[in-house]
Amino acid sequence: MGNVDKHLNHSANNNSSYFLKRSGTDLEKDVRDAAIECAKHTKFEGSIQLVSGISFPDIIASKYFGIEVKSTLSNNWKTIGNSILETTRVDEIERVFLTFGKLGQPVEFLSRPYEECLSGVAVTHYPRYQIDMSLKDGESIFDKMGIGYDEFRSMPNPVTSVAEYYKSQLKQGESLWWAGGKNESIPITARLWRTLKASEKDELEATIYVYFPETIMSRNQFKYDRATLWLATQKGIINANVRDSFSSGGREMMKTIDGRYVEMPAVFRKIAEHIDYIGEILAFTPSSIFIDNWGGKIHSNRVKQWINLVISETNDLSMRRNAKGVLEKIFYDADLL
Repeated sequence: MGNVDKHLNHSANNNSSYFLKRSGTDLEKDVRDAAIECAKHTKFEGSIQLVSGISFPDIIASKYFGIEVKSTLSNNWKTIGNSILETTRVDEIERVFLTFGKLGQPVEFLSRPYEECLSGVAVTHYPRYQIDMSLKDGESIFDKMGIGYDEFRSMPNPVTSVAEYYKSQLKQGESLWWAGGKNESIPITARLWRTLKASEKDELEATIYVYFPETIMSRNQFKYDRATLWLATQKGIINANVRDSFSSGGREMMKTIDGRYVEMPAVFRKIAEHIDYIGEILAFTPSSIFIDNWGGKIHSNRVKQWINLVISETNDLSMRRNAKGVLEKIFYDADLL
């Protein structure tokens, strides 16, 4: 592959205008021809074939090695690569090299082992590798994930591992739009909250109360951030006034489990109205989703755990007592406690 680079770079130095006009398909032929020339008098002579099309990699040799050809018109060593699934990988090909043509001035070529120049994952219609030929040793996406390339590509569902890695790197206020939980699917279209049917709004409100307990009692100005991101990234729903949707309604008197009447925010009335949805969500949602949203260990009694999460959002001991009593009364009346 070093000789292939020398051959291509020598050609580029002598006739750069030739390569400036070459398409991606044309360049695959140029790399094949360079490989055939460099394979003379070696054990690879006569074994090099251009398969290209939808196959990965584009060029194969000795039914074991492969060359994937990529290029850019920009004056850098970066581009978007192939799908992480490699479903079109040619059988028996175990070792793949990437030959990259930088077709801006000056024209240059560089080849490296495929896995050493994959810097991350980006999403077009599906997760694809990001290519960076200037990566240093130890900086590939596989180094970051702590897994070998061959082990990763052999996984039945590598998307899950990639999603988990990128989730672990998220900062506050960030969310993955392209990878839901193991038991969630993401719609391809986006909708506005105001266009939803009342029944769908009710179910979504209940889900938000359960997944994101801070929306109920927290006084933090950013209390709806996680819920807003979840609606947009996991449900394809845009709510420009999420605060108004969940906090309007004033206050009203409600009964606690010990028979007292206390004044509570109207959100507790909404919880009572949505209690059937809330009960189902708490009972049947996979623990993995609660771990993502609640953090820590999920207890056997999810109702009590959720109530404790809700009341932990306030430091007002009187409000904690009242909220706990009202929530326990709501669940008791629904035969869920």
